[in-house]
Amino acid sequence: MKMFKRSILIFVVCVVMLSLSSCVTSNDYNIEISCDQFTESNHCSSDVLMEVGDKIILTLCSNPSTGFSWEYEVTTANVVKEEGHDFEEPEEGLVGAPGKELWTFEAVERGNTEIQMEYSRPWEGGTKAEWTYIIKVTVE
Repeated sequence: MKMFKRSILIFVVCVVMLSLSSCVTSNDYNIEISCDQFTESNHCSSDVLMEVGDKIILTLCSNPSTGFSWEYEVTTANVVKEEGHDFEEPEEGLVGAPGKELWTFEAVERGNTEIQMEYSRPWEGGTKAEWTYIIKVTVE
C-alpha cells in the first residue's frame, strides 16, 4: 500500500512538472543578413511578432578591419533588451574577409518598438549608415 501511494505521488508530481514546463516556452527568431544582401540593398528590414521571453538572434555581416561597426538604437525602451553581443571571425586564412556580428535581444514587456541597426565608421567625418537594418518588433 505504501508503495502504491508513493507511485501515485510521483505520478502527480511528474504531471504537474510537465504541465508547468509547457507553460514556460519561448521561441528564438534567427535572422541572418549576409554581405551580399546588403550589396543588393543597403537598407533591409523585418517584422517580428513575439511574446515575452522570446529572443531574436540577429547575425549581420561585419568587417571591423575596414573601420566599420554596427551600433543600434531601440525606439521604445523596456520592450526588448540586449542579452548579448559577439563577433564571429571569418574562416581561417582569409585575411580582411568579413565576419559576423551576433546580437541577441529578448522580449521583456508587451509593446511595439524598432531595433534600428546602423553600420558606420563611428569617428567624426566617418561614413554614416552605409548599411541599415530595422526590425519592427511587436511583443504580445
